[in-house]
Amino acid sequence: MVAIMTGMHTDFPPTRRPVRQLLAASVGNAVEWYDWYAYTFLATYIADQVFPKSADNSLVPLLSTFAVFAVGFFMRPVGGLLMGAVADRRGRRAALTVTILLMGGSSLLVGLTPTYSAAGVLAPVLLVAARLLQGLSVGGEFAASTTFLVESAGPGRRGLFSSFQYVSTTAGQLVASGVATVLVDTLSEDRMNGWGWRVPFVLGAVLSLVGFWIRQGAEETRSAEQQRAARPGLFEALRRHPRQSLLICGITAGGTIAYYTWTSYLPTYAELNTGLDKSDALLAGTISLAFFALLQPLGGMLSDRFGRRPLLLFFGVGFALLSVPLLHALRDSFAVLLLVQCAGMILLTGFTSISAAVNAEIFPPRVRAAGIGFPYSLTVALFGGTAPYVGTLFKDLGHSGLFPWYVAVLCLLSSLVYLRLPETAHKELAR
Repeated sequence: MVAIMTGMHTDFPPTRRPVRQLLAASVGNAVEWYDWYAYTFLATYIADQVFPKSADNSLVPLLSTFAVFAVGFFMRPVGGLLMGAVADRRGRRAALTVTILLMGGSSLLVGLTPTYSAAGVLAPVLLVAARLLQGLSVGGEFAASTTFLVESAGPGRRGLFSSFQYVSTTAGQLVASGVATVLVDTLSEDRMNGWGWRVPFVLGAVLSLVGFWIRQGAEETRSAEQQRAARPGLFEALRRHPRQSLLICGITAGGTIAYYTWTSYLPTYAELNTGLDKSDALLAGTISLAFFALLQPLGGMLSDRFGRRPLLLFFGVGFALLSVPLLHALRDSFAVLLLVQCAGMILLTGFTSISAAVNAEIFPPRVRAAGIGFPYSLTVALFGGTAPYVGTLFKDLGHSGLFPWYVAVLCLLSSLVYLRLPETAHKELAR
């Protein structure tokens, strides 16, 4: 593994249009994640309309909605493997084009899903199908865009370019959260339940077409040598680089549970455990996401100068020590929720701002996209995608206080991996 990361190769030369490269990756990625996260922010409305209600337990529809959220995550490893293979065989731009079209179609399907009262069991079936397609798309998006961003960077700028992975992801979340907040604040509860929750998904389908158009002008980053080489097999990365695959799992486990807890689930967690008003929770989430986006380039630049490992340890050890006190500090207070979210965002930047660079620096270019995509997406599915469901389930079982410990333990385990991680920030990227 170390030999791969320290081999005598040259960095990818800077692309002729680095700003266009960043825009192509970022705009498309933002649209992808806008569609994905709109589901999370509107989960309670979807639960009321698409799933049957239980007379015994009001949390059953919400649990069902988050279960479908998790199901979508389990398609992400498939997407990471398949779209990663497309990126390694046909080029990064080709894979990015496919993923955004898949996301647009699945978003439209969510927006058009009938209610349970109108269509019965067909409603949740269609919702599951849409989420499976979204999971396939998002898994492929991360594999292709991670590789595309890092390969577009010049020497000494991989961390900075890497940070735009989560700048754009957060921008998508921010727009989704903002749209949801505006709808909740301006529409009555009846209108939100009737048609308001559908608006973000139809809008997402339209935005996907914009992202598709922008990506058509992107410059391919796969080297000419790799384009001439024999195409890699579908499972070549796993077969030939099992140690690197396991390493990505260890790097990602703590990061993904912290990320999805703080950026997606925390507003719902606050609603369930403190009784905080729904609109206040969404507004706090929107403000903290804007703060988070601004931090990402700073984290990327710091890693280019001081290395990847110090930032990863800042994140991992910080969350291992502070997850429990931060989540236990939540009260029925907008200000407290906002402070808890922003504190977590600072720690989280140590992981998110550089994860794309760290992952890309582990694998050789021949299988870089597929090598990243499958183990990363599998780990996210196991620990990130299930975070809302696990947190809600703990609440349903009367043990909501265990969830913060669950987050802390996973971050501690990842910190042990970071301690032994070879430093790659100042090494040349294999071509």
